[in-house]
Amino acid sequence: MKDKIAGVDEVGRGSLIGPVFAATVVFKSNINKKIIKDSKKVSKHNRAILEKYIKKNSFWSIGSASKKEIEKLNILNASLLAMKRSIKKLDFKPSLTLIDGNKIPKINGYKIKSVIKGDQKISEISAASIIAKVARDRLIRKMSINFKKYGWSENAGYGTKEHLKAIKKFGVTKHHRKNFNPIHNILSSK
Repeated sequence: MKDKIAGVDEVGRGSLIGPVFAATVVFKSNINKKIIKDSKKVSKHNRAILEKYIKKNSFWSIGSASKKEIEKLNILNASLLAMKRSIKKLDFKPSLTLIDGNKIPKINGYKIKSVIKGDQKISEISAASIIAKVARDRLIRKMSINFKKYGWSENAGYGTKEHLKAIKKFGVTKHHRKNFNPIHNILSSK
């Protein structure tokens, strides 16, 4: 595909649990870019609606890096790995790939550029942020079924006051990233 610009964003870097997700999106010509905003600026309900619209009017893919990979590689490198997996999952090579942030995954033969606050400036990156967020939130909701006390269906595993209180009260689960503060601090104080 010629002159196709891909947007890439990740989600879940700051979460205390589970994998990090990344999505890559290349728009088809009929998409309305004006309605697409950064996932953090869209309600949960509207993200679900936009996710369907984006998927219908784009080429897209999702990649992830597991909790084990995050613990082994560190969160930055695991995020870059999730991005790389997402980019490589597309059925074609975009002419340009724009990544949210200031770091890019190394992929031979790909033209990749970073864009600081790209999720607020580039529609393709905003769309990728929506796809990644909805996909990861779906997984976290499934994970939360057996761990209701931690409130993951509401906090997505981020270090909210309630989540931290639950960790102190009920302990660390198999889904927690053990080398992340405050999980690491809780485990090392025992």
